[in-house]
Amino acid sequence: MTGLEIELKDLMLASLNGDAASHRSLLDQLSRRLRGYYKAKLAALGKATSEAEDLVQETVLAIHIKRHTYDPGEPLTPWVHAIARYKLIDFLRRNRVGHAEVPIDDADEMMAHDDHASAESTYDVKRLLERLPKAMQCAIEAVKIEGLSIAEAAKKCGQSESGVKVNIHRGLRALAALIAGKMRT
Repeated sequence: MTGLEIELKDLMLASLNGDAASHRSLLDQLSRRLRGYYKAKLAALGKATSEAEDLVQETVLAIHIKRHTYDPGEPLTPWVHAIARYKLIDFLRRNRVGHAEVPIDDADEMMAHDDHASAESTYDVKRLLERLPKAMQCAIEAVKIEGLSIAEAAKKCGQSESGVKVNIHRGLRALAALIAGKMRT
């Protein structure tokens, strides 16, 4: 086990025990590492690295929402990497990158989740989304939850494609801020 794994796992365990400062520190450290990871992956795929920040926000949000699924008996970094990889795959699918290979052997792992916990997480996300302006809600729900393309979301939400992108970016930042505020209380 590396020093980084030990440090991040300690923060996660403290976070799971309700330590808000540890949770913020964990998400901050993971955000920095995820930013580098996504920029490298997007650059290798010939995509603009400007999309990395949205992927970081999505992944940090997923880690926050799914933290109850983390098994404290297991290393943390493979769990985080799996979430980050799935978010990248989702991004590539949404953006119609046909050359991306999606490993099928991970399908069982993706499907083996707790339905009850998933329902609770969905309820949490809906409550958080309701606190955002309608344009941000529509853009995030259409692209990030329903899996529509940016063009499809623009049509559904009555916004321009650039407006959808801006609303997603700002909405994810607002959600992260709401979560951070929730953890502080």
